[in-house]
Amino acid sequence: MKSYRVATIAGDGIGPEVTAATLKVLTEALGASRITFEDMPGGAGHYSRTGEVLPDDTFAACRDMDAILHGAAGLPGVNYPDGTEVGNDLHLRLRFRLDLYANMRPIRLWPGVRSPLRDFDGGGIDYVVVRENTEGLYASRGAGVLLRGEMATDTLVVTRKGTERVARFAFDLAQRRKGAPRDGRARVTVCDKANILRSYAFFRAVCDEVHGDYPGVEIDYAYADAITVHMVKRPDFYDVIVAENMFGDIISDLGAATVGGMGISPSAEIGDSHALFQGAHGSAPDIAGQDAASPLATILSGAMMLHWLADRHEDADLRQAGDRVEAAVGRVLAKGDHVPRDLGGQTGCNAMAEAICRALSEEDKTK
Repeated sequence: MKSYRVATIAGDGIGPEVTAATLKVLTEALGASRITFEDMPGGAGHYSRTGEVLPDDTFAACRDMDAILHGAAGLPGVNYPDGTEVGNDLHLRLRFRLDLYANMRPIRLWPGVRSPLRDFDGGGIDYVVVRENTEGLYASRGAGVLLRGEMATDTLVVTRKGTERVARFAFDLAQRRKGAPRDGRARVTVCDKANILRSYAFFRAVCDEVHGDYPGVEIDYAYADAITVHMVKRPDFYDVIVAENMFGDIISDLGAATVGGMGISPSAEIGDSHALFQGAHGSAPDIAGQDAASPLATILSGAMMLHWLADRHEDADLRQAGDRVEAAVGRVLAKGDHVPRDLGGQTGCNAMAEAICRALSEEDKTK
């Protein structure tokens, strides 16, 4: 029976707390003999002490191990000379060096969680934003031009290769899912501004070409401004949304707000050979060390990691463990006895992890 090694970077702020909670839950679900978590240094705090945000040994571990689990990175005032944040650079370096081209952000309304969209309380929101992760406007990071303090420019980059592969990722994902909650149809929505910019018209055209290989999946289109309205008024229409880097970044945060916030929003950055999993939230240094953070986004990211490893290695036990973690989170939230503070409750980080572990243990006893 195969065992797995996961490079674990707890990082800054609440990162160590939510990471420890996640390791507890994943170990309960799978057992210590199947997966080993190897703690590696990195982040803004490490940079402050050593001058390195991503040490060579940490990168080597991330490259060579089976997956990467990250807590959070970033601290106030820890910036590079150009003013950009050091913390973001940790996963950005991993993203580009390991070619993690597809950012996957599930948007799901869990039982027991109250949505700001009252019409959807009790369910009806369950889609995934797939964000192209290596190109778009963010490709200009570090390469933009600031001219004599008077003018700044950044370049939007869209390539055929980059768009084809993220579009194929999105259509493959739609084939595996159950379809949109409204009508059960497998659907990929292309989010762009094809009516204004040639780069986005090209993005749409390449997605159209890829769609030709997926006759069982519908294709839909939405401009980036209009989709912000549709995600609020008819979120049940969506199944998979694929978008350029910056647009995907923005709309995935909006989606998270409709299902409870960033504290319950998992994410994965996936390439052909490597993948990084982390909660979509920041490092929240203002509540670090107070046991006040919600570990749910990181725990659900850990479940995504188990699913990715299961698909990659054809390991049914990992698939089952990931399903069990998600089901345990759902049962705990639906029961309502343990609710994290960002969702209106009073349960701390450790207690949330313990409640989910109990739900897993109780499931085992009923088998």
